[in-house]
Amino acid sequence: GKQWWDMRCFGRTEVIDNTLNPDFVRKYIMDYFFEEKQNLRFDLRLEKPLGACQQNAPVSRRLTGKCGTIILTAEELSNCRDSAMMQFCANKLDKKDFFGKSDPFMVFFRSNEDGTFTICHKTEVVKNTLNPVWKEFAIPVRALCNGDFDRTIKVEVYDWDRDGSHDFIGDFTTSYRELARGQSQFNVYEVINTKKKMKKKKYVNSGTVTLLSFSVESEFTFLDYIKGGTQINFTVAIDFTASNGNPSQSTSLHYMNPYQMNAYAMALKAVGEIIQDYDSDKMFPALGFGAKLPPDGRVSHEFPLNGNIENPYCNGIEGILEAYHQSLKTVQLYGPTNFAPIINHVARYAAAVQDGSQYFVLLIITDGVISDMAQTKEAIVNAAKLPMSIIIVGVGQAEFDAMVELDGDDIRVSSRGKLAERDIVQFVPFRDYMDRTGNHVLSMARLAKDVLAEIPDQFISYMKSRGIKPNPAPPPYTPTGHTHHHHTQI
Repeated sequence: GKQWWDMRCFGRTEVIDNTLNPDFVRKYIMDYFFEEKQNLRFDLRLEKPLGACQQNAPVSRRLTGKCGTIILTAEELSNCRDSAMMQFCANKLDKKDFFGKSDPFMVFFRSNEDGTFTICHKTEVVKNTLNPVWKEFAIPVRALCNGDFDRTIKVEVYDWDRDGSHDFIGDFTTSYRELARGQSQFNVYEVINTKKKMKKKKYVNSGTVTLLSFSVESEFTFLDYIKGGTQINFTVAIDFTASNGNPSQSTSLHYMNPYQMNAYAMALKAVGEIIQDYDSDKMFPALGFGAKLPPDGRVSHEFPLNGNIENPYCNGIEGILEAYHQSLKTVQLYGPTNFAPIINHVARYAAAVQDGSQYFVLLIITDGVISDMAQTKEAIVNAAKLPMSIIIVGVGQAEFDAMVELDGDDIRVSSRGKLAERDIVQFVPFRDYMDRTGNHVLSMARLAKDVLAEIPDQFISYMKSRGIKPNPAPPPYTPTGHTHHHHTQI
């Protein structure tokens, strides 16, 4: 949400002499965040020498008006997106328990630049054996060695104790390059306990650890799918129940203050403005629930804000806001607060395209306590199998305990004994983001950041669970009539 004038200069390209089709070589690396609006500005400057006598003093002038095209090529640094799958077993580990054998587990550490170690993986405990076979596990190569294949990886072997005072059996070191050789005599490691070695003359080792298998899989990222053409479809659903208060009164959550957006409009704009950039046609279905509709006053839990059942699509975020304002004038706020019809509505669309070409994000903005909890849980469990995510923003001062339950961060949502396949719901209370100073731009950027941060991982978890790989990205754009053929891709 930075204004143009408080931007800092990120970098300058080199100057290319005497050409109107420059091909700049210098690259810039920057962090990408799906959940934030990252404004970039490009200034193009022409440098002209000042007369013949002052060849070394160029003047710089900024170009204004339309004066050509800038072609920008961006790519994600694939610095170690690989994930390593490996499995280990051990033989003749030291017996640490007085009764019975040891309960061994291993802890992996990557070494840092300053010589310290950071824990990066723990195996499970295998009970009562000196010859454990641990399960195969996957770990990002980045986490294991930070992309440096020769960096030391330290592995410590422990005997598990219930009280947490695990006994140290011994350790060994290796590196990613060594592990990558796979199962071989090079990947059998002696587990050494230095203290024991110093005490006992005849000490050989405290057992051996053997690498049983090693393979590498390339991890696809969210951007791989976006570049391959996956569209994100954004649907918004707004709560029109009576508990919001009469829209014509200033205490109502739906009150239309000519000078300031209400909470519904602010939440919608904050989330929508970021998601809209991932949808090429910018046409978004906008629905309402919990109102009586004209002409006959029937209650609906999934009505189009623009009044057109055949075509509930609104043009851009502004179009949704417009339809929202119009519908407040025509419908009567009522109740109850039912989520299931809206979730099932979007799920029907998501069920029709499960090939990875589309992913659906439903934003529900609500003031309150949910009336159809059992049906909503069932709808979420069913939706978790589909390419969709649900964001719930709670406005007003109600207790939102039930919403926290739907946000399966701590305990996965379940219905009739069936657990949701993925965690697809993210809930935030709007009031947590209201800035005391009234700086709505900043508070809405924080809101969007928190509700959208989980979307890329939820998206990837769906694609992975269905074995969907991204389509190849289209070739880089070259404008027509651009004669500069050796266009370097940066």
